[in-house]
Parts: sequence; C-alpha cells; structure tokens
Amino acid sequence: MKKSLIVLLVLSLWSFPALAADEGEPLVLRFGHFPNVTHAQGVIAHGLSRQGKGWFEERLGPGVKIEWFVFNAGPSAMECFFAKTLDVTYVGPNPSINAHLRSKGEEVRVIAGATNGGAALVVRKDSGIEKAEDFRGKKIATPQFGNTQDVSCRAWLKKQGFNVTQVGGDVFVAPTSNPDQLALFQRGDIDGVWTVEPWVSTLLLKADGRVFLDEPDSMTTVLAARVAFLQEHADLAKKIAQAHAELTEWIRQNPAEAQKLIVEELTAETRREFPLDLVEASWPRLHFTSEITRESFESFLAAAQSVGFLKGAGDLSQLVDVPK
Repeated sequence: MKKSLIVLLVLSLWSFPALAADEGEPLVLRFGHFPNVTHAQGVIAHGLSRQGKGWFEERLGPGVKIEWFVFNAGPSAMECFFAKTLDVTYVGPNPSINAHLRSKGEEVRVIAGATNGGAALVVRKDSGIEKAEDFRGKKIATPQFGNTQDVSCRAWLKKQGFNVTQVGGDVFVAPTSNPDQLALFQRGDIDGVWTVEPWVSTLLLKADGRVFLDEPDSMTTVLAARVAFLQEHADLAKKIAQAHAELTEWIRQNPAEAQKLIVEELTAETRREFPLDLVEASWPRLHFTSEITRESFESFLAAAQSVGFLKGAGDLSQLVDVPK
C-alpha cells in the first residue's frame, strides 16, 4: 500500500512540471500579409514586431507570440488556411471569397476591412494602347492567377468584348509576381500590368508607365481568419480586430510616420530599396478603413463568375463575421 502511494506521488511530481510548462507557453498566432502598401497595417505591424515594439503584441498580451508570414498574393495565403498553418492574414477580397466557397463556408471569415483603392492598370507609353480596343493581341501581367487584380483584369477585358482564356485568347493575361513585373515592363515583354501599390507607382516612376484605368473605390485588402481559430479563440479574435482598427486609425492620423515604417519594412522583406517618394506617390490612391459589409463582396463574386471562377451559386451569407 505504501509502495503504491510512493509511486503515485512520484508520478504526480513528474507530471506537474510538464503541465505547468505547457500552460506557460505562449499561444503562437500565425499572421500573414503581402509586401504591398495596400497591406499597410500588416507591413507596419510586422516592422514593429521586428523592432521589438509589436503593435499587436502590446494589445494581445504576453500570452500571445506572433509569427509573421509574407505572401506574394492571396491564393497562396488561402492554401495555408486550408493546411492550418496560418491563422489570420491580410488578403484581397477575391481569394477570401474563393476559399470561403471552396470550403462551403467552413474555413474562412472576414473580420474587418483594411484598404480600399490602390489598384490600377498601368500601360507602357509606347505600347500603342490608347483605348480599350487597343488591348487586342497585348500581354498584361497580374500578381497571381486568381488573385483580386487577376480576376478584375479578366472581367474588365471580357466587358470590352475580348475572349480571354487561361492560356491565351484575344488578350494574354500573364500572372507574374509583383517584383518581376518591372523588368518585363521595361524590356517591353509585357504591355501593361494590373497590380497594386507600391508596384503601380514603381511602374509610373521607374518605367515611365501611364495609368490607363484606376480603381479608387474598390476594396483591395481585408483581414481574414480561419473559422477554427475564431471558434477556439473568440476573445483573442475580438482583441485582434480592435487592435487592427486602432492601427488603421493611427495610419490615417500619422501618414508621414506610417510611410517611413512601410519603407523600412518593405526594404527588409523584399531586400530591395524602397524610396520614400515611391510610397508617398502611392498614398493618395489609398483609403484605409476597418469597416466591412457582406454586400461589398457581391460585385467581386459576380466578376469572378463572369470569367469562369467560382462557378455556380455562391452563398456569402457567413463570409463576414466581425468579432463582438
């Protein structure tokens, strides 16, 4: 009897430290964004984390550790949602809609708005493009197949009467990562680019590009989260949304400081120098807002379906879920 009691006591002593260590470990929040000015909140927050002055860390508390992940475009980020390797991310509306419908509403929720505007179609001045009809036979780059600008480009070209397929058609749409677009544009290998800031201003200032079509009011970036994460950490999700709203307001109130932080972080992430005047040039095209409604996604769904994406009826009734 005494021997059994001693064994039980020893086992208890062994197990207690392990339990305490598990409980003492911080929750790892895996947070994503793109290296774009349209993802200003993510870029700035990542930069502040890098400096040890984390915006989200200070507001979420010491029990949360943030790991940042940088993506070129939305489809890649959404694949990480499906793989359960990412919890929250800044992303474009089209990839969030696509992932939501693909998972039958089980994987993705949009918890806040982030940025409107900042997207444009830029053409080479020597491309011969002066009007919509001139795009026939031209080659237009977008950041990634199926991302927000890719869908917008294909939908707009279709409205102009062009037949655009995934591999060709009247106008060739070429998914190309943002950093690679400049050299192709300068060499004349592509005639135009439908992209977002700061890449729009990069093409204007460094390659003598010209804005053919601007999207000043279009929703560009939202804040999305995995459904399972929201269900398991409802209180934390509320804090994330609140911290995001506060950061959005800070950006609006402090443009000069925000631009400086963006330049520093984009340089660190891309390992390419981002001149301050490039970010300053992009700023007037951007409208930062944490407001979001489900209705604002309907036009994106219609555009995607018009060019063969998201076929069939799509139910967006659960897509927007602002933590309360």
